[in-house]
Amino acid sequence: MRVPLEWLHEFCAPDLPARELATRLAMTGTEVERLQRHGPDALDLFVVGRVLAAEQHPAADRLRVCRVALGEGDVAQIVCGAPNVAHDQTVAVAQPGAILPDGTKLGRATLRGVESAGMILAEDELGIGTDHSGILVLDDVGSGEESDELVPGTPLLDLLPGLATDVLELEITPNRPDCLGVYGVAREVHAATGAPLRVAPWEGALPSAWAGEVEGAHVEVRDPDLCPRFTATVYDDVRIGPSPPWLKARLMAAGQRPINNVVDITNYAMLLTGQPLHAFDLDRVAGGTLVVRRAREGEEVVTLDGQPRRLDGEMVLIADADGPTSIAGVMGGERSEVQDDTTTVLMEVATWDGPNIHRTSQLLGLRSEASARFEKGLAPEQTLEAQSVAHGLMVDLCGATPRPGLIDVGGAGPAPEPLLLRSATVTRLLGREIARERQAEILRALDFGVEETPGEAVGAVPFATAGEGLAVSVPPFRRLDVTREADLVEEIARIDGLDALPATLPARRGASGLLMRPQRLRRRAEDVLVGRGLHEVVGWSFTSRELLERLRLPADSPLRAVVELENPMSEGQAILRPTVLGSLLDAAGHNVAHGHRDLALFESGAVYRTGGGRLPHEHHALAILLHGGLQPATWGTPQPPRASFFAAKGVLAAVLDALRVEWTVTPAEEPFLHPGRSAAVVVAGERVGFLGEVHPLVVRTWELDDPVAAFAVDLGRVVAAAPEVERYVDLTTHPAVRQDLAVIVPAGVPAACVVEVATRAGGELLARIEIFDVYEGEQVGEGQRSLALHLEFRAEDRTLTDQDADAVRATIVRALGDELEAVPRGE
Repeated sequence: MRVPLEWLHEFCAPDLPARELATRLAMTGTEVERLQRHGPDALDLFVVGRVLAAEQHPAADRLRVCRVALGEGDVAQIVCGAPNVAHDQTVAVAQPGAILPDGTKLGRATLRGVESAGMILAEDELGIGTDHSGILVLDDVGSGEESDELVPGTPLLDLLPGLATDVLELEITPNRPDCLGVYGVAREVHAATGAPLRVAPWEGALPSAWAGEVEGAHVEVRDPDLCPRFTATVYDDVRIGPSPPWLKARLMAAGQRPINNVVDITNYAMLLTGQPLHAFDLDRVAGGTLVVRRAREGEEVVTLDGQPRRLDGEMVLIADADGPTSIAGVMGGERSEVQDDTTTVLMEVATWDGPNIHRTSQLLGLRSEASARFEKGLAPEQTLEAQSVAHGLMVDLCGATPRPGLIDVGGAGPAPEPLLLRSATVTRLLGREIARERQAEILRALDFGVEETPGEAVGAVPFATAGEGLAVSVPPFRRLDVTREADLVEEIARIDGLDALPATLPARRGASGLLMRPQRLRRRAEDVLVGRGLHEVVGWSFTSRELLERLRLPADSPLRAVVELENPMSEGQAILRPTVLGSLLDAAGHNVAHGHRDLALFESGAVYRTGGGRLPHEHHALAILLHGGLQPATWGTPQPPRASFFAAKGVLAAVLDALRVEWTVTPAEEPFLHPGRSAAVVVAGERVGFLGEVHPLVVRTWELDDPVAAFAVDLGRVVAAAPEVERYVDLTTHPAVRQDLAVIVPAGVPAACVVEVATRAGGELLARIEIFDVYEGEQVGEGQRSLALHLEFRAEDRTLTDQDADAVRATIVRALGDELEAVPRGE
């Protein structure tokens, strides 16, 4: 909503600069997107001029050399190319130094050898219209009589007050359609600043005795649930023509293009009141009767933009004897529009069902200023406000003769019961007291009716004692938004100043405020990654179906059981992500494209898959991605280690060990992982994730360098496997006995199997085992591999001897030989 301050100040003019006013409105809940300047600059150089002579240019057929009076004794020579410039015209002149709306700064010029000092202006060069066919002639702008305002040298701003103005561009929330009108914004400014508010422009404009039928026009509303109120007036002797410059200037500043006086009146009244109007050429309404009804399936209307629109059975239209003539609440029809030869106008102002208008607008892909207002919900009472404003303008600007009577189908809505506002509720919700007089002052400024509670009850609401609170009547334009006592408290808070509210914590109601155990363990895992130097990223939960192909997922992959959105914002956000790996790859690709190649990233977030029940399956995943060098190069390590399977495994071990979770790895066949450098992560006998280097073909689709290492685990299942009570082991009272063992095994035996057999054979006395060397070569034979194991033996109740350790070691050797055909190296 664009609100020209010149127009706003006609009703409420606070003594505040435009920027301070914008800040004050924003602090009361009316968001100001931007503050703009409309119109020309250096306004003192735009003046009224009178053409004393207009002679043919000696060297150009289409130019005239004009002598223009600009004030007492001041005559300028101006070369003009407009075809309508003539002697004795009153015109708008821009003198050298003036700045046009497009930013052009005028100077003295020489055109075909003749000096020109300024410009005689057309409408579009002033920003008050779109016409460039000729200059703007000001003789008929005033009252039609000789007046001081047309004296040469008079500042043009005195004649056209809307010529230049600051404009507030407001972002109006769906619950405040009353602020989609200039007077509604003026009401807000009045409440926010205390500046006086003029009487509403519609007060007393329509003759109070008008009612009932209008001769020659009839209205039938067949679906009152979708059209609560329909009003119409009729005007004869209408003269179609251009609007006066002041009206064009205001429309242009508000973002509307002038068309003709009747259409401009409907737009002007809508912008002022917030209530849309539509003008029919009554002579083009077949049968003189308008019927409001639901459309028949497949009915078509050719709208004002010349496009045929096919309707369904839930859309509302206005029809005449020949069929549909407009789409109700959205756009008028081409067949009954006001044209240059129109002489009789039916002015329609109606109220429509907001959700229905929103649905119609969405399905037809047709959004208008009218639909944007109707879909938010307008009160039936607002129809007469718009009719009143349009009535005065039709008579003044079109020379129209109104037919007596006002068609009114549906009437005003029922008045709701008043609401009770108790001071105790205000204090409880806001955390501070606000005097009852101040509460009443704010609500009255917003046009609420306010009275002290008259007795033991207001409406159907009983009170303990008279005078306990305020009885508040909600104005029609706020009835959809303000329905309870808390809404009144909100109105008081935003106007009195949200910045004045104390900062307090909510009252504790039995909750400890502490993190639950799964939350603490999740944070511990994330803290481990931060401590290892990884940076957290937060990716979108929405992703594209293309991700499934980029990850090379086969048709039967469980990751293809994705949750699809019914109304995605775009194809790139059509599904919920089945894995965090995609968003990590996206983040890595973005960073590499911007020159950051050494990456250590992690993300902790939800992933989604379809489940067997009504709701999709959702779990919390933890994933990392490594790319490039793992640490900066130094003089001692000019080639630092790079991302690899073992680097990712080390980070995974740090996380799981910090959670005290027992885990192992088994072979994995993930299609997006390198087939020889990947594994499945197993916790408590269940697969909880994957680990490995990303497949080179996948890496290539994100334009990354190979290798890229990653892991992802179901953090919820990992946390569930963590011990409830952490058990600490005494490592100092009885020290360990350490021995090394080298065994030769077939090359196809995984090292994890060797560790598993040795752990089982070692029993309770084997405290730790790890592989610290792998060798393949001539010394161990073809098809064989040597693994070096580091063993630690420890007992809780005594210090072990070498003989104790040797016995356990021998048991391990026998088990490896029996189960894996392992032979101790050197034997």
